[in-house]
Amino acid sequence: MAKEKFTFQAEVGKILDIVAHSLYSEKEVFLRELISNASDACDRLRYASIAKPKLSDDGDEFKIKIDIEKKLSELKISDNGIGMSKKELIESLGTIARSGTQAFIKNLSDNDKNSKDIESSLIGQFGVGFYSAFMVAKKIIVHSRKAGINQSWSWISDGKGSFEIEPSSKENVGTDIILTIDDENKEFLEENRIESVVKKYSDHIAQPVVMKTKEKEEKVLNSASALWTRDKKSITEEQYKEFYHHVGMAYDDPWMIMHNKAEGIISYTNLIFIPSTRPFDIFNPDRKSNLKLYVKRIFITDDCESLIPPYLRFVKGIIDTDDIDLNISREMLQNNPVVSKIKSALIKRVISELKKKAENDSDNYVKFWEAFGPVLKEGIHEDFANRDKILEVSRFQTSYSDKLTSLKDYVSRMKKGQDYIYYLSGEDKEKLSQSPHLEGFRAKGVEVLYMTDPVDEFWLPSVEKYSEKSFQSITRGSADLDKIKSKDADKKDKKDEKKENIDKLIASLKVVLGKEVKDIKSSERLTDSAVCLVAGEGDMDMHLEKLLKQHQQLDTTSQKILEINPSHPLIKNLLKVVDNEEKKNEIFDDAAWLLLDQARIIEGQSVLDPNKFTKRMNTLIQKGITL
Repeated sequence: MAKEKFTFQAEVGKILDIVAHSLYSEKEVFLRELISNASDACDRLRYASIAKPKLSDDGDEFKIKIDIEKKLSELKISDNGIGMSKKELIESLGTIARSGTQAFIKNLSDNDKNSKDIESSLIGQFGVGFYSAFMVAKKIIVHSRKAGINQSWSWISDGKGSFEIEPSSKENVGTDIILTIDDENKEFLEENRIESVVKKYSDHIAQPVVMKTKEKEEKVLNSASALWTRDKKSITEEQYKEFYHHVGMAYDDPWMIMHNKAEGIISYTNLIFIPSTRPFDIFNPDRKSNLKLYVKRIFITDDCESLIPPYLRFVKGIIDTDDIDLNISREMLQNNPVVSKIKSALIKRVISELKKKAENDSDNYVKFWEAFGPVLKEGIHEDFANRDKILEVSRFQTSYSDKLTSLKDYVSRMKKGQDYIYYLSGEDKEKLSQSPHLEGFRAKGVEVLYMTDPVDEFWLPSVEKYSEKSFQSITRGSADLDKIKSKDADKKDKKDEKKENIDKLIASLKVVLGKEVKDIKSSERLTDSAVCLVAGEGDMDMHLEKLLKQHQQLDTTSQKILEINPSHPLIKNLLKVVDNEEKKNEIFDDAAWLLLDQARIIEGQSVLDPNKFTKRMNTLIQKGITL
């Protein structure tokens, strides 16, 4: 069969260039990547052999071999794993089938200032570890024979834009990767150098990594044991980190390590990690957790939706159990009672450890919350059984201080007569802190939570109470601040002049504005601003309505209630205008519409009619009326 030539997919060619010239600070990691791939190939064959024993008829122990040929400047990494077919060689080593790759690469090219942060996430996110070998090799040859297929194939490339595929004479199942080391990287043809790299990065690999010495003897370079099966006391922090880097395809260090062995009705071991850095695609709806399921140390699947809920998708690591059949399918996992029990226990374990960290190391917990809090809060909406536990470990921005607060601490600070946990929703704390809706609450010394994550709008309606206190948006319904006692506010109320009757003003405003507003009321929540808009008691929260419109899930805008501040000089002046029939006819209509436009602007909305708004403003300015 003739040799065939293929051109790399355009974006792959660019990745090759980035990997080879700028991605890694340490070239030695190429060996880690190749060994990890070899280990995965062995695991896949081990699992496939359960259903089809003939795939591993030779009965050889799974092993990863490293051979050095100094005279030829060749470094060879071999495995007796599942191997690759011709099609798989082309698809795996010639393309990268991942959504968003091209855009990500463009981001890398256009943002040199932040290249280190971007570069650190590239390999783990897109599975291009194989290409790291071009950092040290001027040519790579891959010989592979897939288990169950008689024909073997070779893949050859210099990494400069194309590769070739041709039949191979390889007889045994597995993959041989031969690197022709370039002149600048001859150190990777030294036995001591190879041994140190393997020990550093791949000591935990379940398969033995062996190398022929100068004496032609095979030397095992790693401990060849699954890390999670070892006693915790025998495992160093560095070993945990390296395992995390391997299993999680991560380049940060873990924020938390949970290594536990459960024994009883159901037995399993978990070695799971919470990252210290949030992945760039954490909010991608298609993103899945990086959790692997093993049964009796045999890899089963990394598609573990049945083991971990979406709101814990930032968790990485492994679960190993003896209580599931080895031949279980992905579909069977979804309805397996053992899996369900492990999932339940795992959720409780993670939340429990988070609670301990929050109570004992609050400053460090803040780092976790800033990275993954918005994701964890999805569980308040999705997981009814664990809702209360998630609420306990949740943290919120607040008008009380610059520090995050728990709901427990918020409730402990509630004022006498305060019946609700008050909150304000919006895009960020800075904007929310300037909202006129806060004025009355500040005057009374009432704390307000800032809900700045989109997910907040979805869990809040589903949570009836916390510690017997209901949640209440300060932009919806009546403020009911009169019941809340505050010494400072009471003193201020006593000093205030007797409020004028504004019923006549409200009636006049209703005539002018008509159906543009749902109602017009005197405000309890305003102290400094003249007006604001609020939603009705049973209406949708204004920020939620805005979000739904932005995502084209809502076509109409509900009518709002216009609240006016009777103590504001502008409102007092308008009351005088109402009593003056001549003056009222001259300016009142323009003033009424400007009040409504002002309230809309405060909420980040557009004015009803920019041209009319400008004309009205100019008219009133000319007449000496300040709005």
